[in-house]
Amino acid sequence: MHLQIFDVEHGGCALLTCDNGTRLMIDCGHNATTGWYPGEHLRRLGVRHLEMLVVTNYDQDHISGFPNLVENVSIGTIVRNTSVAPKDIWSLKSEDGIVSSAMQRFIQAISTKYGPPGAAPALQFPGVAWSTYRNAYPIFDDENNLSLVLRLQVGRFSFLFPGDLECAGWKHLLATNREFAGVVSTTTVLMAAHHGRFNGICPELFDTYGCNPELVVISDDYRQFASQNTTNFYGSRCRGISSFRNQGPRKVLTTREDGPLTFTWQGAECCVY
Repeated sequence: MHLQIFDVEHGGCALLTCDNGTRLMIDCGHNATTGWYPGEHLRRLGVRHLEMLVVTNYDQDHISGFPNLVENVSIGTIVRNTSVAPKDIWSLKSEDGIVSSAMQRFIQAISTKYGPPGAAPALQFPGVAWSTYRNAYPIFDDENNLSLVLRLQVGRFSFLFPGDLECAGWKHLLATNREFAGVVSTTTVLMAAHHGRFNGICPELFDTYGCNPELVVISDDYRQFASQNTTNFYGSRCRGISSFRNQGPRKVLTTREDGPLTFTWQGAECCVY
């Protein structure tokens, strides 16, 4: 079993591959600089079917590779924040300007083949427990705070993918979802919300609810915004790992500096390289 976090610049894409070959992809961004696309990557591996795609955020950098993905593989199911209807996604994106072709393709897919919205299917992945948490539309009417939070539990290791959740969304979700408030303290690896930007930080997550991960991973490219300078904050809330690529201890990894990352399991232990 392994979990890959790809370098898709200021975006998101990760892939969990189980021992029996079943696969769960989290977001489907692409890398415009290198020309890396998620569908072509899977096809090079000889993969023709993806059991599940989880979309954490309704922004371009999380779904830019969706057309390439569906052109290369079939998808069993798409898990998303179903409180937001396809027409509402279109409305939200229209407020930002022109709706991208990738977003149009995604909205069409969830309106037809992967709709109408309903409860997430109870797909099982060997050795993995997964759960999702979200704020509801229209309590929030912005894409970031409508992010779907995915928790993956593999053995004793818990990964939290919060999409682009901002502080207000974190606070509301923690205050209103008792289960979510209870599991955040078990997080081993936290994907920094909103690609490490400051508005994705919720101090209460750490100081009140006990989130104290071993590692924080930031999926981003060069620092486009001053608000991306958050590695010191995240490092202060991490326990750290003893070694990474023979570089010594680390607390925060970034695709910007460290490139693609792979978490692998051997028995009960997990390592990252």
